[in-house]
Amino acid sequence: MSTITIVGTGNVAWHLFQAFSQHDEISILQVVGRNKEGLKSFGKAATLLQNTLDIAKADVYIIAVSDDAILEVSELFLGLEGLVVHTSGSVPMQVLAKHSDYGVFYPLQTFSKGRSLNFKTIPICIEANSEKNDVFLSRLARSISDVQHRINSVQRRSLHLAAVFANNFTNHLYHIAHSVCTDHEVPFSILNPLILETAAKVSQGAPYQMQTGPAKRGDHQTQQRHLALLEVQAQKDIYTLLSSAITKTYQNK
Repeated sequence: MSTITIVGTGNVAWHLFQAFSQHDEISILQVVGRNKEGLKSFGKAATLLQNTLDIAKADVYIIAVSDDAILEVSELFLGLEGLVVHTSGSVPMQVLAKHSDYGVFYPLQTFSKGRSLNFKTIPICIEANSEKNDVFLSRLARSISDVQHRINSVQRRSLHLAAVFANNFTNHLYHIAHSVCTDHEVPFSILNPLILETAAKVSQGAPYQMQTGPAKRGDHQTQQRHLALLEVQAQKDIYTLLSSAITKTYQNK
């Protein structure tokens, strides 16, 4: 039986709590957070703690807080036995180097509290400061996911950047598409099959090979008609920048 303390009340902390709660060989001792309302979302399956002076000894302390707060929060565990890890995609493992045992437990997914996910399919990227801790984190990852990768801090930072392009920026483009549809009284749901097919194609082959559209084929008239429909300058700028990037990628190919 491995014992865990989760620090944080946000999306990642909540989803890790849900995943570990379903495993018989994992015991979540405490969920620690300053946000009283945030703690309520974890229910009564573990001890909910605001006073950090009452943190109990655990095998691993999982710090799932904002990147800027990781170093400060990690110092709460100085002097305590146990493995200290953070869940950030962009913060180096060495930020935890004041501890004897430390590492990273990074689940690569977009998380929204309350949304159901199949954690078994979510890649867990691990890094540890010793072989012993690597073995422990690998076993911990296998308890909730079928996909684990050993990723060092430099690789993880690059992976996080790629994830921002693939998820955060893409989602903003969905938001723009939703706005265009709404402005012209067209239901956004009409785009759902297109969105799903786009995701399916890039999961089966290189995105470079899957590109279609007016920018790739050099259809400037269509691009000008699209720009004329956009009333927000920021949206015009994004359309122009992305179209230019696509055209340059495929010109002379």
